[in-house]
Amino acid sequence: MVQLDYTQHLPQWLGALLSEKFFNACIIHEDAKKNEKNVFCLDCCEGLCPRCLNTHRSHRLLQIRRYVYHDVIRLGDANKLLDCGFVQSYITNSAKVIFLNQRPQMRASRYSGNCCIICDRGLQDPFLFCSVSCKVQHILKTEGELTKYIYRCTYMTLPEPGLDDGQMTPDTILEPVGSTRSESGSSGGEVGCRAVLCTAATEIVRKKRSTLSAFRSVFRPACGPGSGMNRRKGTPQRSPLY
Repeated sequence: MVQLDYTQHLPQWLGALLSEKFFNACIIHEDAKKNEKNVFCLDCCEGLCPRCLNTHRSHRLLQIRRYVYHDVIRLGDANKLLDCGFVQSYITNSAKVIFLNQRPQMRASRYSGNCCIICDRGLQDPFLFCSVSCKVQHILKTEGELTKYIYRCTYMTLPEPGLDDGQMTPDTILEPVGSTRSESGSSGGEVGCRAVLCTAATEIVRKKRSTLSAFRSVFRPACGPGSGMNRRKGTPQRSPLY
């Protein structure tokens, strides 16, 4: 989360976007169904639920999605608003997404490879930031302003055919990301890399495989050719009578 010392230096819409609590119930439609706030109005600088949209149809609207329990936006949408070069992207549901805010870590990171400059979360090369907020913090610390990193976006609408619930199902297959060049044309580096689509899902698969291998190693000797476990049930074996 961007610290309060930084939010006062941000454009109003960006400060509101990074501090908004999405997927909470809308206060205006508190008793209605499907009242979670999963849209952000760039003109009004506030989060909206699907029932709020009628009064904001002519405004610039950004859909917020939920990925591994944290808020993300599509990289294509983000690139229309600001320079997202070197922010770690993930591919899920055939779409590239980036996290809005850094994710809490229960303990200090021991990752020995590439890490986020701000929060030390492990990243794939050549990324430098785990989220939009981490890049924003770094720029303000080193340069003092964001002017050249903010783009003028006059049009932003919700995806066709319409608004979905924002819940994204993580994929478990690694897919290549050719470069960190933004989709709007701004260059963020040309180094090829492979992005992790879902670390949590990948770890679950690995644990299942390692557990299965352990079971196989335990039970294989007991089922070998010389083992009594391989005999079929039938007439009891008795010693011959002489």
